Amino acid sequence: MKVSKNQKRIRRHNRVRAKVQGTAQMPRLCVFRSNQHITAQIIDDQKGKTIFQVNDLKKLKITRPVVKPKVSTTGENEKLKIKEGEQRAGKILQAFEVGKEIAKLAAEKKITKVVFDRGGYQYHGRVKALAEGAREGGLKF
Repeated sequence: MKVSKNQKRIRRHNRVRAKVQGTAQMPRLCVFRSNQHITAQIIDDQKGKTIFQVNDLKKLKITRPVVKPKVSTTGENEKLKIKEGEQRAGKILQAFEVGKEIAKLAAEKKITKVVFDRGGYQYHGRVKALAEGAREGGLKF
């Protein structure tokens, strides 16, 4: 029986969830990443309630720039290279903005410390950008 990538991710997430617990004083910041979008939730596990959540579907979608690959003279697509000092582009920028937005909402509810739950994903790329955005917004984890 073959196990899919998502089933493996869910197994990893369950292992993390066995150790990571959110409380009222220090809730859990949970990340969900799909192919196109990213969602972050602040959860109080003792009550079993989601305090609030932010995703990039509605108001943050405006910040995503349209990036088209460069076409070489041979007709093959070249990878876009982000030079040092340039800003992030695309989905990574969206994730960073989601992190800043969730930190802003947490500050309004007087939440300063959270436990980070990466949801079974690698701490890399969009998940890392969301975490950096949340830290820049004032959350500590």
